[in-house]
Amino acid sequence: MARTPIWKSIAIALTDDIAQGRYRTGDKLPPEIQLASRFGVNRHTVRRALAEMAEQSLVHARRGAGVFVAARPTDYPIGKRVRFHQNLARLGRIPAKKILTLETRAAGKREAEALGLDLGATVHVYNGLSLADDQPIALFQSIFPADPLPDLLDALAETHSVTEALHRCGVADFTRIETRITAKLATATQALHLQLSEGSPILRTTGINAAPGGQPVEFGRTWFAGDRVTLTVSDDNDG
Repeated sequence: MARTPIWKSIAIALTDDIAQGRYRTGDKLPPEIQLASRFGVNRHTVRRALAEMAEQSLVHARRGAGVFVAARPTDYPIGKRVRFHQNLARLGRIPAKKILTLETRAAGKREAEALGLDLGATVHVYNGLSLADDQPIALFQSIFPADPLPDLLDALAETHSVTEALHRCGVADFTRIETRITAKLATATQALHLQLSEGSPILRTTGINAAPGGQPVEFGRTWFAGDRVTLTVSDDNDG
């Protein structure tokens, strides 16, 4: 079994320090020589770890001053009502979404099962990128039954928001009825979008949202940058 490189283990440990609040945004990290002593490695290995964190926009170096925390991983609540914009705005972050593709196509087997459709039924697909303070934090794919929501793609193109688009199409509310979370490694294309190195840790969630009557209206897959997002699970999140 392949071992995790020492420099990557150091980057993970320092990222966890930031996530736990041991170092806050704007704080200076200990000098390389102290970090080298802490982890029992040479300064070159520490430098490699800090360079990886800088590539992920977690830290930044100031010439002659040291390395400072640039961003703290975002807590992202997963509950009955998962609302991207409200979740991030509540945390003081500036949310945004970028549309990658909008299309209508036949449903695959897993998609049809999740939405209660016949195999091959028509679905709308929204592929996009979620950002917090202009930093990419997640790739997502949202899939909707096309027949009851004929105007959904137009609404998504205009609003970029699933909640608002569904509201315009007559779905006043929806709740999460299933969520699964799996650890993965970023593929080359995922890494490109999320500004990560290929093979970096990511968290994949799959979820089903349903209208008040219980009819599924969205099957979603999201790939979160593992070092930038901490998923928190709540039974009564009303975001």
